[in-house]
Amino acid sequence: MKKLAILILLFTSINFFAQSPWTKNKDEGYLQLSYTTISNYDKLFGKSDIALPRKISDNTLQLYGEYGISDKTTLVANLPLKMLSGINDKIMVGNMQIGIKHNFYKKKWLLSGQLNVEMNTSEYDATSGLRSGYDAWTFTPMFLAGRGFNSWYIQAFTGVDIRTNDYSSNFKLGGEIGYKAIDWLWIAGFLDGVASLKNGDVVLPAQNLATGLYVNDQSFAGFGLKFIGEFNDKFGANIGFGGAFAGRNVAKAPALSFGLYHKF
Repeated sequence: MKKLAILILLFTSINFFAQSPWTKNKDEGYLQLSYTTISNYDKLFGKSDIALPRKISDNTLQLYGEYGISDKTTLVANLPLKMLSGINDKIMVGNMQIGIKHNFYKKKWLLSGQLNVEMNTSEYDATSGLRSGYDAWTFTPMFLAGRGFNSWYIQAFTGVDIRTNDYSSNFKLGGEIGYKAIDWLWIAGFLDGVASLKNGDVVLPAQNLATGLYVNDQSFAGFGLKFIGEFNDKFGANIGFGGAFAGRNVAKAPALSFGLYHKF
């Protein structure tokens, strides 16, 4: 089980919508409050495990929202609050994100495009090396495709994270399949990966490198499972986790995500 150490960087609590080709109808919205925890890790993925000098915990409380400005175009926003611990405990703002998603084709298959902008709103504590996000702006264009059936769906995405401040950019690719097991419960499995293009040479403090938090050239190949429970047509909850087949400079530790959502 240790060789398949749990990893989650693309928080499963928002994956279902954030990388989906489906857009909201005009004036429809979606809000979700989620909590993700990666607790007490002291190793990073690498060619061989990278041991850290102390245990780190990375917890995130975030508010994610979507709003349809037309039947084909949806605005997206994500506001993360990081609760980190190492030498000491810190509560910091993460990289806030805004985006726009547009559906270009909608017949049996849906084809959409999305552009996310992740702002450089993160914080860094020099004493502990705790960092709440990348010290950079990130621009992420994505292509999204999907299809729904009576009791299941399939979707996939690909894109690039383009970062400023000499951070490397990333190529990203993923896919997901979901099945409606019973009237109120969806079960979904996904595969996704991030590969660093290694085109940045940012120099980060040694204290930051000793935490593994938002360092340069992070990559992983992962899998995951999530459960989406529908209380009614307006409210629901989800639970998710992910696992890594391989990685580079990312935490090697269990992670879980919980979310509550409201459609309006």
